[in-house]
Amino acid sequence: MEPEDPVMPERDAPSYRWNPFDVTKVWPHADYPLIDVGELELNINPDNYFAHVEQSAFAPSHIVDGIGFSPDKMLQGRILSYPDAQRYRLGVNYEHLPVNRCPFAVNNYHRDGAMRMDGNGGGSPNYYPNSFDNINADPAYMRQEEPLESMMADFYDRNAPGDDDHYTQPGNLFRLMAPGEQQDVVRNIVNAMSDIGGLRREEIIQRQLCHWFRADVRLGMAVAKGLGVHINMQAHTDVN
Repeated sequence: MEPEDPVMPERDAPSYRWNPFDVTKVWPHADYPLIDVGELELNINPDNYFAHVEQSAFAPSHIVDGIGFSPDKMLQGRILSYPDAQRYRLGVNYEHLPVNRCPFAVNNYHRDGAMRMDGNGGGSPNYYPNSFDNINADPAYMRQEEPLESMMADFYDRNAPGDDDHYTQPGNLFRLMAPGEQQDVVRNIVNAMSDIGGLRREEIIQRQLCHWFRADVRLGMAVAKGLGVHINMQAHTDVN
């Protein structure tokens, strides 16, 4: 049955069974299917690696019309930290480099700084408002106002039913995989755990196997078999 609304209504966010802005969780597609928002076309290869790749600067604060910022804590931190990292790496005028420059006309009052590579605004004023030009902010690009409530400040401390559930979603993902993909997952896990050594090797392996069993019993059994560990299923009947 198709969901009533493919987009999560804002009113549902505080009570959804997982914190919708917890980066360690996903929104199950059965509840909210993916929505295509555009297409990224790579239509040219760089002919100068330094100029076109090394000097390119990306940041989540560079967004397109129609997409805003969510209250995801990691995103909120990166909105500021990524541009700061680019200023440190490439200089304060990194957005004037050809690979980063906006292809459309941009009017602003950004002046000065190291390695300014254009006319630096000439003799025009670098403050707003002023009586020398007719530049005004376009209201069409203003973000939609969001209600500020006490629950927003405490949003990440809420106790959603799934906040401490670290196994359901990994298990669901494993069960959605094709048999070949499941075998690849098991093989990668077994290869990584085969390097466990030391006097407490068996204890560490058993403790880690508990995590795989909690995600999916078949996953736990496959990893145990790959490691040559005998599992007494009677002792794991309460694990899933």
